[in-house]
Amino acid sequence: MSEEIRFFEVGPRDGLQNEKTILEPASRVEMVEGLVAAGVEDIEIGSFVHPKWVPQMKGTDEVAQKIERKEGVRYWALVPNRKGLKRAMDVGVDHVAVFMSATESHNKKNLNRTREQSLHELGEVIGEARSQGLVVRAYVSTAFGCPFEGEVDFQEVLRIGEELLDSGAEHLSLGDTIGVGSPPEIAEGCRRALQAFGVEKVALHLHDTQGLALANALVAYQQGVRLFDGAVGGMGGCPYAPGAAGNVASEDMINLFRQMDTSVGIKAEAICEVAEWLRDELGFRISGRYCDYWRAHRESGDE
Repeated sequence: MSEEIRFFEVGPRDGLQNEKTILEPASRVEMVEGLVAAGVEDIEIGSFVHPKWVPQMKGTDEVAQKIERKEGVRYWALVPNRKGLKRAMDVGVDHVAVFMSATESHNKKNLNRTREQSLHELGEVIGEARSQGLVVRAYVSTAFGCPFEGEVDFQEVLRIGEELLDSGAEHLSLGDTIGVGSPPEIAEGCRRALQAFGVEKVALHLHDTQGLALANALVAYQQGVRLFDGAVGGMGGCPYAPGAAGNVASEDMINLFRQMDTSVGIKAEAICEVAEWLRDELGFRISGRYCDYWRAHRESGDE
């Protein structure tokens, strides 16, 4: 198995969308460019949802137009439907993400649709995106636990994932949306997904509700997962998932894999600098641990 990790930074979308303080587009551009300067090559710059539902994402069009795009970096954006897809294409976004839930209750709460309705609509969105030369990743939320239904039948996760891949998605990002997955559950789910779809098709999106996100990342890596999501500073949550904590902190996950001599290609220290800037801008608490370690060594002069 390849030792190289492909890391997706989702802070500018999944992180910011749950913050009470709204970061203006110009500052979001600065955030994106700072993360790219740290070495991030897959970054979600925002979402093309109606600002009535997610006001923090207002102005994603402006962000997409104003970022200085760096060669070799894939700039992703979340699109909820064909209208969102058109907005993304109009501003030159060529990597998009679609999303739905593994459970009926969460899908209805989040998207006001049944899962079958979502699968049909997303099939059309993915097909249109692919016909225009775009690359698509697909999120499957609540893959390891649901705030409304509790335990999730992982066979349903695989069924939904297979349909999304068959529609043309490049890969799936399986979400522990409320952070209830245990290491054995994450390991087993990842093993089954990898067996069904292959290593290039499976990503893992972890939230750190119980402080188990890094342990879950480690066991997923041991099973063979090589695609991981994270958010700078451990930002985020889910407005439609009661009890969800933030994403696993990007800098913590990058440090974990670096300590294992695994190639990530991102500077955790530079991610910490962006996290501290965001803390000052938004007043949020950095939930990861590596920033504390880095700050202590920086202040002591022992970097």
